Amino acid sequence: MIESVAITITESSQTGEARRVAMALATRLGFQETERGKVGIVVTEVANNLIQHAHSGVVLLRALKHDLALGIEVLSLDKGPGMVDVDECLQDGFSTGGTLGNGMGAIRRLSELFEIYSIPNQGTALLAHLWSNPTPHLPEKILEIGAICLPKQGEDISGDAWACEIDRRRSLLLVADGLGHGPAAASAASQAVRIFQDHHHRSPGAIVEAAHAALRTTRGAALAIAEIDFEQQSVRFAGIGNIAASIFSFTEHRNLVSHNGTVGHEVRKIQEFSYPWYDNGLLIMHSDGLGAKWRLDRYPGLSQKHPSLIAGVLYRDFNRERDDVTVLVAKG
Repeated sequence: MIESVAITITESSQTGEARRVAMALATRLGFQETERGKVGIVVTEVANNLIQHAHSGVVLLRALKHDLALGIEVLSLDKGPGMVDVDECLQDGFSTGGTLGNGMGAIRRLSELFEIYSIPNQGTALLAHLWSNPTPHLPEKILEIGAICLPKQGEDISGDAWACEIDRRRSLLLVADGLGHGPAAASAASQAVRIFQDHHHRSPGAIVEAAHAALRTTRGAALAIAEIDFEQQSVRFAGIGNIAASIFSFTEHRNLVSHNGTVGHEVRKIQEFSYPWYDNGLLIMHSDGLGAKWRLDRYPGLSQKHPSLIAGVLYRDFNRERDDVTVLVAKG
């Protein structure tokens, strides 16, 4: 189970908390002193920007792994005034808050990956990736992944989970939502992830069948599995319960079909559906902790951004807050 850590930023003292959490994560991942220092600077600047320009927001941290390389994703989300001209705001010395205006430039220089999505009067999403090695040689990814997995407010552990298995021929993605929330829901979702990992060579429908048998001793889960076949340019999808999934291209939008039921308890029908996959295609899957009324076309240019920014913006604007939430975005 791969979860995010969220630090709410509403006043300046929480900047230090965000830095401490980030530094602890960097230490756990084996970052050396220099690279750990970069993490501290970036997270401090990100949190300071939220206070100075948006007055509040949230910083999300997530561990990254690519082959032997370990990293940290920093995602900053706010509903502040936004930026009219992002390029201008990135110039050293530019400031709308009476500061020296060097924060954005420092974040960009210290990060291996840096992207911003901003709409005036709607808010800003900022993404930075930092790695334990100064410049890891990462091969070109056939599929980029962005994900947010957070527990219901007041809970320490999420009853949702997600997982992926990616290679050059086919990739599989899973979102699971254990019934309810808390440790018992997390146990069901974790079991679904274990079955997915053990059976990832099988088809989505076969994996769902294996999960249905394995989850009988748990409270059960909603889950969905998508298989992207890059050679056949197709997606096979099998879902039970209220995990939503959609495929987007430049010209198409398809909602994927799931059947009603609870894996591990009552499943009337397990069925795979096939859909076309596109070059530069986008797959979005999420649990019901995200409201269903979002529309990607209301965010000009967002589909061209990194999947983590897409997941972040949807989470920021449609998180229902009263449930665990997972948003998984895959981009070809």
